[in-house]
Amino acid sequence: MPPIANPDTLSTQSRTADLACDMTRWPSVTGSDGEAAFSGRLFDLLAATDYFKTRPEQLLVIDSHGTPARQNVLALARGKGRRCIVLAGHFDTVSIANYGTLSPLACDPARLTEALIRELSGRACNGVEASALADLESGDFLAGRGLLDMKSGVAAGIAALERFASLDEPIGNILLVATPDEENRSRGMRSLRDALPEIARKWDLEIVGGINLDATSDDGDGSEGRAIYLGSVGKFSPFAFVVGRPTHAGYAFNGVSAHLIASEIMRAIETNSALCDEAHGEVSPAPVCLESRDVRHGYEVTTPAHVWMSFNWLTHRRTPGELLADFKTIVETAMETALARQSAHGERFFEHQGNPRTLSYAGRILSFDELWTLARSQGGQDALDRIASLEADLSNSDDPLATTRSLVAALVTEAGLEGPAVIIGFSSLHYPMVHIDSLGEAGRALERNILSAAQSIEERHRTTIRTKQFFAGISDMSFFGHRPEVGDVALLALNTPVRAFVDEAPDGLLSYPVVNIGPWGRDYHQKWERLHTTYAFDILPDFIFEAATRCLADGTA
Repeated sequence: MPPIANPDTLSTQSRTADLACDMTRWPSVTGSDGEAAFSGRLFDLLAATDYFKTRPEQLLVIDSHGTPARQNVLALARGKGRRCIVLAGHFDTVSIANYGTLSPLACDPARLTEALIRELSGRACNGVEASALADLESGDFLAGRGLLDMKSGVAAGIAALERFASLDEPIGNILLVATPDEENRSRGMRSLRDALPEIARKWDLEIVGGINLDATSDDGDGSEGRAIYLGSVGKFSPFAFVVGRPTHAGYAFNGVSAHLIASEIMRAIETNSALCDEAHGEVSPAPVCLESRDVRHGYEVTTPAHVWMSFNWLTHRRTPGELLADFKTIVETAMETALARQSAHGERFFEHQGNPRTLSYAGRILSFDELWTLARSQGGQDALDRIASLEADLSNSDDPLATTRSLVAALVTEAGLEGPAVIIGFSSLHYPMVHIDSLGEAGRALERNILSAAQSIEERHRTTIRTKQFFAGISDMSFFGHRPEVGDVALLALNTPVRAFVDEAPDGLLSYPVVNIGPWGRDYHQKWERLHTTYAFDILPDFIFEAATRCLADGTA
């Protein structure tokens, strides 16, 4: 590795830019060997700076998960007292596959930016492409997989940490943490959360707040992207596994098609704004279906027995128990509507044949917990052992929906369940809704200091900083400083088929208020992903430093 320039000889802006581009050139797609190697490279980079050369005991890596192990990197800049602000960012990225022939350049910001300009300049562009070309040609934006989401945020955190460390007598402490796996299951942040009580004890720290450094998007002039987020949306992935009653296609009314029930569930949920939450003056996104499919293999002239559906439902206030109850009511009503419609169609059909009859279909709704209990009563421990073996076989899958679907289908067979019926539960990891308001006076104090810092940054840089209530995308913020409710954990564990997607938080976790302050750009995760450089390299590190030092100087923050 080339020698690391002394941060004292560089402006904060240049230091942040260099760090961000250097780290982007280290590929770290989630689940790849590059992700596993990144923590060691970052540790070496920090260890080579003057501050940590003389304080190696203030650098630490801790294992997170995987083979080879993914690790969290922790870097502590000490000052007076025990109070500590934690700066947190993830270093894994989504795949580079959508760059196509430009994939070899995906992690080289300067060369990729030039290549994208050449590609877009050489052909007709649609609206999205024309916007990307204008941004890249302006010199205000820089491309690169992970530069926006979110290595520039980590870089700004490092720059703020180094500036704090250079002070003669800083008040408090700043702990920077860089974690893997945010793009998958937040295993990096969750493992860090679990280890943090012991780390705080070891380093004698009182953690009073955190700043998450994740990126945001803005398709306008940046006024929406330059933002403080006081909370983050909650994410649920409720599933409906529909069990029909198969019949030959020529005798439709002898059975019930799983698709008929599934279509009513879809109609009731998909983009239904009545299901949105409102909290703190903001409305959550409408739920959408992420996957709906017929669960069978091969062709046959029989109505489908099983249809699988999984939804993405973002919330601002619902608890797991409330959402599962709401979902059950929706599914139950949808099934009743579907079965009543089929009865009416059948009665008209037989009347038309001159053979009138009354048709009635009855269905049932079971939670996954109830299905598990039924399978145990039908098949005993042998049935549960077969399910456990299947779960072990699927443990390396990167597709949570496929894994959950397979386990539920197997358990339906073990239970001998006949339709019409619908199994409901959660198909992937729950991301809790978090908001600074839930931390009472500690939250209000942190918010007051962050807003005060924002006002100073607005004046100093002649810019604007927005305050928003909820970070709109799922993020590590759901687990950063958050101690989950015991009842929520128990309900989720009972109704999430795959144990790997249950957040089994230990006792004794720390709880402290957290905000999100990060870079902004456009089209993240897409081929045209690009970072607004002036804000990320100049304003953001100054803002993070100002916010952290104000919180540390305020004895009530």
